[in-house]
Amino acid sequence: MKAMVIDRILEMTPGATPLMPVELPLPEAGPQDILVQVKTCGVCHTELDEIEGRAPPPRLPVVPGHQVVGRVTGVGSHAHRFSIGERVGVAWIFSACGQCEYCRSGLENLCAHFRATGRDAHGGYAEFMTVHQDFAFPIPDRLADVEAAPLLCAGAIGYRSLALSGLVNSQRLGLTGFGASAHLVLKMVRSEYPDCSVYVFARNPQERGFALELGAVWAGDTGDTPPDFLHCIIDTTPAWTPVVAALKCLAPGGRLVINAIRKEAGDRQSLLDLNYTEHLWQEKEIKSVANVTRQDVSAFLDLAARIPILPEVETYDLKDANLALMELKQRKIRGAKVLVI
Repeated sequence: MKAMVIDRILEMTPGATPLMPVELPLPEAGPQDILVQVKTCGVCHTELDEIEGRAPPPRLPVVPGHQVVGRVTGVGSHAHRFSIGERVGVAWIFSACGQCEYCRSGLENLCAHFRATGRDAHGGYAEFMTVHQDFAFPIPDRLADVEAAPLLCAGAIGYRSLALSGLVNSQRLGLTGFGASAHLVLKMVRSEYPDCSVYVFARNPQERGFALELGAVWAGDTGDTPPDFLHCIIDTTPAWTPVVAALKCLAPGGRLVINAIRKEAGDRQSLLDLNYTEHLWQEKEIKSVANVTRQDVSAFLDLAARIPILPEVETYDLKDANLALMELKQRKIRGAKVLVI
């Protein structure tokens, strides 16, 4: 089968080709696995984190990709949850132990044995992949393959971030960065929190314009000051500077939710630059987001199909995955990027 693999850690400079096209053997499904013929796979900033060495080290060489939509073409001897031909999705959560205190309490995203699709196991930048049947998700009929792919990570992690923010209808929400996840959060808020106002911080003028198109009441640069203090802010950027700037915009008792695996080294600011009185006093909070649970993915897919939440997408052939990643690195983004296999 055709696949694109990460085989080394490198810096994504212009002209870099971090993914290598290869031919791999067709994977075999274990007793409780399903074999999935991949139709689409979303492109995520986490792939950049893997390539540039910010994420926990991937198993090299590895096929990246964790927003996978495809059809079941084979099942293991003890896999009975899905039928041949059924459409399924695979998300960032590839497996967890199922036995620790976190798994038993529904926090499998915090499991010490959490394994990530496309980092610890081969993912969806390929024509086929396998996954344990319990970590695959039925895709609602309402969603096309290219629409469903970004929902499996950008959407699900946005769903979890919004829940952790504690947002209440009629409050003011800030979004720092406006890529795949943030634009889905805005769509979610417009439906489920109709009296909330959304304020967007983004360096790219095109992203700011896109946010206003989708219903944001204000959009400014990362360091700009909005006209009102905000009750909650969700940060989806790869840098520290927007985090420090966002804390100044929080209302007393507000919460900043950081939706990122790692922050880039070399940023001119860090949390060491916090001024307690200016940034944290008056009971402000900082909360991080770690991975997703299966419940997050399932709940968001159902919500997205009901509303519906349909992402804006740009599509690429599998062979053009390096181009999609470079555009993501350069912030040439409008919605989500999706590979069509």
